[in-house]
Amino acid sequence: MTERDRQQHAHLSALTQAYAEVLGAQGFDGVLLYSGRPARHFGDDQHASFTAYGHFVHWTGQAQLAHSWLLIRPEEPPTLYLHAPQDFWHLPAELPEEPWVASLRVERCKTTEPPSLPPGRFAVLGDLDSGMARALGAEANPPGLVAALDERRVCKSDYEVSCLREANRRALAGHLAAREAFEAGGAELDIQLAYLAAARQRESELPYPNIVGLNAHAGVLHYQHYDTAPPPVRHSLLLDGGRRFRGYCADITRTWAGPAAAPEFAPLIEGVTALQQRLIAGLAPGVSYVGLHARMHEELAALLVSHGLVAASPEAVLASGLTRAFCPHGLGHLLGVQVHDVAGRVSADGEPLPPPAEHPALRLTRELEAGMVVTMEPGLYVIPMLLEAHRHRTEVNWGRVERLADHGGIRIEDNVLVTAEGPDNLTPQEA
Repeated sequence: MTERDRQQHAHLSALTQAYAEVLGAQGFDGVLLYSGRPARHFGDDQHASFTAYGHFVHWTGQAQLAHSWLLIRPEEPPTLYLHAPQDFWHLPAELPEEPWVASLRVERCKTTEPPSLPPGRFAVLGDLDSGMARALGAEANPPGLVAALDERRVCKSDYEVSCLREANRRALAGHLAAREAFEAGGAELDIQLAYLAAARQRESELPYPNIVGLNAHAGVLHYQHYDTAPPPVRHSLLLDGGRRFRGYCADITRTWAGPAAAPEFAPLIEGVTALQQRLIAGLAPGVSYVGLHARMHEELAALLVSHGLVAASPEAVLASGLTRAFCPHGLGHLLGVQVHDVAGRVSADGEPLPPPAEHPALRLTRELEAGMVVTMEPGLYVIPMLLEAHRHRTEVNWGRVERLADHGGIRIEDNVLVTAEGPDNLTPQEA
């Protein structure tokens, strides 16, 4: 048995105990977790890409198992109802040959119907048909139970950290191959294919569609296309690329200057990278993530001034709202079996913690705790529609800003474990 297998055994033992405590406190005899079902395209027999329900993945690590169920009852081994019908159109689902499988009862099912439940009070969680829970005699997604189980995913076990670290290692191999494809003059599609080949994961298994933005496309925060022809000039590449390992997600972003980059661009990348590393150094239990986000904007204001994009004091730049035009997204989010993991905007006792009105996109508003894994992803973009409201500001060096418009923007993102001894960056720092 490997060290990771031993860690997983401990992870499942702790999960079993946590579920028993939560179910007892909520008055349930058990819970049935539904992996979910892929959506069918309207008027077609093809399905969209699928990712299983997070709590199902938390137990199994199987992010692609559809139509499957996991029954959890205190004092009983978990029972996995594995949807694996005999089929000559598709390869039936199989579980990996890993020691954790022996801790489950596994029943292979030929239909998509849910299993019958024993007598008692049960909840069923997941993306359910309206009548499914009623037919089972169970309560569908009771909010208190869902919130309590979400909270159990906030701080990661040693096994989860190991999986996240390995996902990062494999994702970084994709990033390095993508950079080589960019430097060789490849189109966005070429860069994406190089990433997939090096990361060794098919596109439908990634935790999110990779963002491969050349030039001005780097300024579209969730750019969703892959041009098939290379651009005539290469100013920049922003690559936001992930990877799954045993269900756990890496979420890494890098930005590189191209041969046609303006002279200001590479120093700005270095500036954002240094800013990010300073923010990472501030990660510790008890630190307000909202406060870190506010500090990001303070440092962005200083960066805009020091690089000659704005001629004013950093305090004046911050007060003007310019930093929000140059970086409209949040500093980061919790990470786990979901890229934007659960419970980021509630307190440990379930009280809502909405983001500040001036920063509505911030996905993590809690104080940090040891065991949280967070993304740290400051950015600096030239997005014309956001900057238009500031066109009257004479302190902005519009000539320099407009020279950067064809570069889109900069984002640097790492995945970091919060510990009592200091931050543990799970993202390898490439040479």
